Amino acid sequence: MKNDQVTGRVIKGIGGFYYVHDETDRIFECRAKGIFRSKKQKPLVGDRVVIDVISKEQKTGNLVEILPRSMELIRPACANVDQAIVIFAARDPDPNYILLDKFLIMMNRLELPVILCFNKVDLISDEEMERLRHIYQNACRLHFISIHEEKGLSELEKCLEGRTSVLAGPSGAGKSSFLNYFCPDSEAETGAVSEKIGRGRHTTRHAELFYVRENTYLMDTPGFSSMDLMGLDYRELRYYYPEFDEHEGSCRFQGCVHVPEPDCSVKAAVERGEISRERYDSYCYLYEELKAGRKNF
Repeated sequence: MKNDQVTGRVIKGIGGFYYVHDETDRIFECRAKGIFRSKKQKPLVGDRVVIDVISKEQKTGNLVEILPRSMELIRPACANVDQAIVIFAARDPDPNYILLDKFLIMMNRLELPVILCFNKVDLISDEEMERLRHIYQNACRLHFISIHEEKGLSELEKCLEGRTSVLAGPSGAGKSSFLNYFCPDSEAETGAVSEKIGRGRHTTRHAELFYVRENTYLMDTPGFSSMDLMGLDYRELRYYYPEFDEHEGSCRFQGCVHVPEPDCSVKAAVERGEISRERYDSYCYLYEELKAGRKNF
């Protein structure tokens, strides 16, 4: 690599500029070379890139190479994400199980490992926490946290180490507090970028990457706010409920979808309490909505 070149991660792209965080914690404002247009390539937030430095003092450069991607998402447009952190409030507001399951299904469709975090556990009893645990313990990795009281965060921090994690969840769940806790300089970094482009953080609809520590990033994006499952065949929905997996092939009828059929192994597991009633009821609701072809349910 040339002396005037550095490698880094694209943390934001807006208005034709790409902001690249390098290994020494600098943020360079860059333009992308025209060669990317001719190759029909576009830099994405999360890309590992090489830039030609124009000015170290003004932190400007040209983006000249996109390094190979480990993965790429279309909506939201980003690259090199290792896992999803889905954040829901345990109370205030109460969790919407249908919406939560739609988040989990979407991440499963994207083949992203999921860590489900129930925030604000300081507002619920131990019994209520155990009920949430019973519902989701076989669906994904589960953490109970209180950002306000800093409970459960040190254990969760170990899961973030060395990974790029994308945040997802509804408004009011605590995503901003989560980001501010693990990236206390995030507002300052955003302010510096916003000052250059003349926009505030909340006026953009683009993904943004925040540096936590070496090889550890959090990605904030509004791209998961629309939980539209259209395009998913209702007969395939069962494959996105991991707790159903061990019962596949055990039902009386081949290709059982676990809703109308008798002698269904999944329904028997629900009756025995091995699969939570809330998850199964959610499955049935989403199944019927997908079957009816309703949009944006």
